[in-house]
Amino acid sequence: MSETTDLAPLSFFTRLWFAWIAFFRVLFDGEYAARAWDARTPKALPPAPPPPKEVAPPVKEEPKELEKAEKSVDGALQLLGLFQREGRLVDFLTQEIAPFADAEIGATARVIHEGCRKALLSHATIVPLRSEDEDTTVTLNAGFDPAEVKLTGNVKGTGPYRGVLRHRGWRAKEITLPAAVSGHDASILCPAEVEL
Repeated sequence: MSETTDLAPLSFFTRLWFAWIAFFRVLFDGEYAARAWDARTPKALPPAPPPPKEVAPPVKEEPKELEKAEKSVDGALQLLGLFQREGRLVDFLTQEIAPFADAEIGATARVIHEGCRKALLSHATIVPLRSEDEDTTVTLNAGFDPAEVKLTGNVKGTGPYRGVLRHRGWRAKEITLPAAVSGHDASILCPAEVEL
């Protein structure tokens, strides 16, 4: 029984020389003899790898991501709706105010401020980013978080920086919006009003 291999056959004289060498190595080298004895029977080939399993196509995560984005937009719209309901903020921001006198704008702004402040403080916990008082000198070490501190003025080189704190910044620590009613359209910030 012959096996087919990719090896080129050896010539007669090469085989004769090899047999002569192998004879004496088998006689005098026990380890070589064991390897030669083992080599006389063909080794079983390793088992073929199993066929690849059919893998179901990956489930697209787009609906979850889209749902998360929609919830984020809904939350922003809900907060804007609260500012409109409590302080008429959207009305104020969309109104052209150039024709009004400063006193009229000031009186209106006071009412809007009061309502929007009430909505904000009722649904959000807002804390300052910096504990220092405004208009005091502060030092920013190298590696400060640029998302928390914006440098203005004559900015050169790398930190540490020394400057005057013009605004303490704000962080939203907690937002608690009312639970949305099923079927509620968050894009409607304020319903139209019709008096009968």
